[in-house]
Amino acid sequence: MGRRARLGLVLCLAALWAGGLAAADEEGNQDESLESKTLSAEDQVKDHSTGTRVVAGQIFLESGKSDSQSEDEENFHSQEEEKENSLEELNSLEMSNLLNKDLEEAEIQSPVLRAIGGTADGEPCHFPFLFMEKEYAECTADGREDGRLWCATTYDYKKDQKWGFCETEEQSNKRRQMQEAEDVYQTGMKILNESSKKSQKKEAYQYLLKAADMNHTKAMEKVSYALLFGDYLKQNIQSSKELFEKLTEEGSPKGQMALGFLYASGLGVNSSQAKALVYYTFGALGGNLIAHMILGYRYWAGIGVLQSCESALTHYRLVANHVASDISLTGGTVVQRIRLADEVENPGMASGMLEEDLIQYYQFLAEKGDVQAQVGLGQLHLHGGRGVEQNHQRAFEYFNQAANAGNSHAMAFLGKMYSEGSDVVPQSNETALQYFKKAADMGNPVGQSGLGMAYLYGRGVPVNYELALKYFQKAAEQGWVDGQLQLGSMYYNGIGVKRDYKQALKYFNLASQGGHILAFYNLAQMHATGTGVMRSCHTAVELFKNVCERGRWSERLMTAYNSYKDGDSNSAVVQYLLLAEQGYEVAQSNAAFILDQKASIVGENETYPRALLHWNRAASQGYTVARIKLGDYHFYGFGTDVDYETAFIHYRLASEQQHSAQAMFNLGYMHEKGLGIKQDIHLAKRFYDMAAEASPDAQVPVFLALCKLGVIYSLQYVREINIREIFSHIDMDQLLGPEWDLYLMTIIALLLGTIIAYRQRQHQAIPRPAGLRPAVPQQEPPPEHQPPQ
Repeated sequence: MGRRARLGLVLCLAALWAGGLAAADEEGNQDESLESKTLSAEDQVKDHSTGTRVVAGQIFLESGKSDSQSEDEENFHSQEEEKENSLEELNSLEMSNLLNKDLEEAEIQSPVLRAIGGTADGEPCHFPFLFMEKEYAECTADGREDGRLWCATTYDYKKDQKWGFCETEEQSNKRRQMQEAEDVYQTGMKILNESSKKSQKKEAYQYLLKAADMNHTKAMEKVSYALLFGDYLKQNIQSSKELFEKLTEEGSPKGQMALGFLYASGLGVNSSQAKALVYYTFGALGGNLIAHMILGYRYWAGIGVLQSCESALTHYRLVANHVASDISLTGGTVVQRIRLADEVENPGMASGMLEEDLIQYYQFLAEKGDVQAQVGLGQLHLHGGRGVEQNHQRAFEYFNQAANAGNSHAMAFLGKMYSEGSDVVPQSNETALQYFKKAADMGNPVGQSGLGMAYLYGRGVPVNYELALKYFQKAAEQGWVDGQLQLGSMYYNGIGVKRDYKQALKYFNLASQGGHILAFYNLAQMHATGTGVMRSCHTAVELFKNVCERGRWSERLMTAYNSYKDGDSNSAVVQYLLLAEQGYEVAQSNAAFILDQKASIVGENETYPRALLHWNRAASQGYTVARIKLGDYHFYGFGTDVDYETAFIHYRLASEQQHSAQAMFNLGYMHEKGLGIKQDIHLAKRFYDMAAEASPDAQVPVFLALCKLGVIYSLQYVREINIREIFSHIDMDQLLGPEWDLYLMTIIALLLGTIIAYRQRQHQAIPRPAGLRPAVPQQEPPPEHQPPQ
């Protein structure tokens, strides 16, 4: 029995391992939308290690480690190898014993497929078997109209006519139902991926709804998120919750993560941070990247867990590895961070979005042959962003037009498109090299960087590190971020140059200032491992967080913004709330802003407390308006008790850390009134003056406040002095002489006489009849019409 138990354990482990690989393969084929991308257990183990991976522009080769680190790792690996070897020896010995001594028992215990019904009920299926002159190594539905799977129990079915079903009728019906659901799902996904019209996408979701009703897991995941966000389906939190619960029971990491979000935000359920943490953890263990990102933020900010920089680093690094591997040399997609509060406060402020009229104007210029407009539109369509959807076909057309006109920038970008390849432009190193050479000969840094990449990786030319270094240096001198990034990578790895971490750090910093996400990733790796710099977990986490926020899920920011602009605040706030859970500061402030306006999806009594929570999280990430909002909420008692002292603390933080004119003005008012602080008119004036200096917009309200302060100061001064005491100290005899009273009486008499004389002159005027209005003066008639005298 001991041997049987061991063999059973080995078989179980093998089955679990195979199942894990199958699940990982299936999950890897999914799209990288907001709710997707999960990792296999194998990927998670790889990403948690400090080992390195080589991606274009990424730095970490094994040779790049410090000596002590290398020695430790070598010792560790040698120990691990010894363990693995001993385990392999043990396993091989045990397996040989099992195979030699218990072969019959193993055969009995191995799963044998037996025929059900037919002419050979209960007999084992024979594989392969011959049917219609074709060999079958597995059950087949060939020859049957009902599609039910069967097998032969002897090799030659035609000769022996021995057969039976491989499944019961119930199993057959279930399999056919799942196959039908898969067909419906694939139809819906095909329409969804190939169409851009809203009506067609709605039609696609009808197919997905049908597949979800047939318990298709992927369809349920798609539909549940669509119901949560209101994407092409009517928003229904309760229905989405039920689907998430069903998915969670089936072990779906996406369902677990989403259910955690519902408990964290209190949507459709009573808020519970403990349950949220449990579901997030299970989602992360299942490999869901969003769950990892949420846990990274929670450990970094200490939300519902003890603050732990190292735990945050583990989660963020894992997500950052996958984001970095997806980023091409273009530096990744552009993330539009539009703050709703800033738009309302400053309507004229540029949000980074291009208006439709302006885009049409540029298109008109491009059609007229304006080369700069063609290049600009080409870059917009190549990268996407600023309200323009990514469209490689249009980008290619615009670049072609500009390149034909002799523009070096357009030639270089055509080279990039051919080098990377896409559905529109086939990958071609030779064509890319031609364009790069033309652009580089004209001194274009993009072309120079492209040539450097060609020589570095041998794309269309032999590998030549010296030439690669030369072209990267030329591009870097002109400030091109790709050149700076690759130059830093060469210095880090010691490719074509002597290894120099300081130079690598210098060029990575330069590239990061240009916004290249791989530069942030490389800097994060250096700070995380302490390579070339002092190890700093805090800095590494902030850099990795920046990388993670450039993942494809960041596109949801624009979707949420468009929903808000279309008047669908409920859809917008749910999307912003999920992004806020992931740690996006702009999503936290936007969610708080919408909740501040009484979003109907949340109970009326809960809007201010929830808004306060997200203002607090946004403020902790350095957003000035959020810090001032916290002061306002405590000042007026929105979502909390009135607390002038806490309000004063928040205003002071905004004043000292972000030099906010609004915060300085509020501090002046609180000093003036003595709210939360001792009344001090002098300090009030000081803060008012500081506000006027900090912002020109504050000068008018500060002037009015100072006028009011002057009046208050004068009244306070008069109130504080004792007039009777002042007059008691005045000696009139000494001041005006001993006969001052005569002088005073004379002055009074003169004044009285003047008043009497003035009144007498008034009485001498012609009296008017009472009740009559003054007559309008008439013109004097001509002399000939005057009456005789």
